[in-house]
Amino acid sequence: MKDLGKLTYFLGLEVSYGKEGIRLSQQKYAEDLVQLANLIDHKKVHTPMEVNTKYKKEEGEIFGDQTLYRRLVGSLIYLTMSRPDISYAAQVLSQFVTKPYKMHYTALLRVIRYIKCTVNRSLLFPSSSSLDMVGYADADWAGCPDSRRSTTGWCMMLGSCMISWKCKKQSRTSKSSTEAEYRSMSAACSEIIWLRRLLSKLGIEMKGSTTLYGDNTSAIRIATNPVHHENTKHIDVDCHYIRELVEDRSISLKYISSKDQLVDLFTKAMSRSRHNYLLSKLMFCDTQH
Repeated sequence: MKDLGKLTYFLGLEVSYGKEGIRLSQQKYAEDLVQLANLIDHKKVHTPMEVNTKYKKEEGEIFGDQTLYRRLVGSLIYLTMSRPDISYAAQVLSQFVTKPYKMHYTALLRVIRYIKCTVNRSLLFPSSSSLDMVGYADADWAGCPDSRRSTTGWCMMLGSCMISWKCKKQSRTSKSSTEAEYRSMSAACSEIIWLRRLLSKLGIEMKGSTTLYGDNTSAIRIATNPVHHENTKHIDVDCHYIRELVEDRSISLKYISSKDQLVDLFTKAMSRSRHNYLLSKLMFCDTQH
């Protein structure tokens, strides 16, 4: 083994060090993606996707160059390693790689235009951040227009640093928003337990329980209420899993209002002001600042 000093570049991931902390970005990779898409116009967009727009599997005309679509979406997915702001868009567009239509390619070009306008943004890990971990979980109920499956979204914060996040369509259709939220909370709990064990291996012991914030009071009541409800039998495993973690005091569930829910970024498209507000909370900002 060789000590090559401080990490600065690895597989497209750029790491820079400053007084404010450590920054992660993929600026060169993002610029290469823009070149691959051959975007020569200077049209500016301020959000990855349009608000209240749903994309179906079959609508309009089929896109001719399916290989190009797959290459761009694959690059987009790799870019989400340091770009949480495009995670939701990448999750949506990756569902159409087998048979993309022109409207899907148009949506993909919008995401790439957004990347072109924000190519110098990076994820900041402040040097003054604490080592207290909290999590946020949410779900967009029945958001898929084809299958009516919900979208799970969660992120983990170590102090003010976002260290882990996820955006994924659920494997089963949920009959209620509470069921969708509960499944999202269960997935977030699994990540919390894994991170707690990892941090313990690194010599960072988590004192007390890790707080998981959700904006669905019904889901929180089910998790903290030992009484088994008839209408929760279909999510029985998730119920018992979260209850055990709450009883062991590994996790504590707390309510957070929807306007303060950071995970909206991973479950839906939003307005420019809301989008920028959440990014600032997640310490994702322009490098020069």
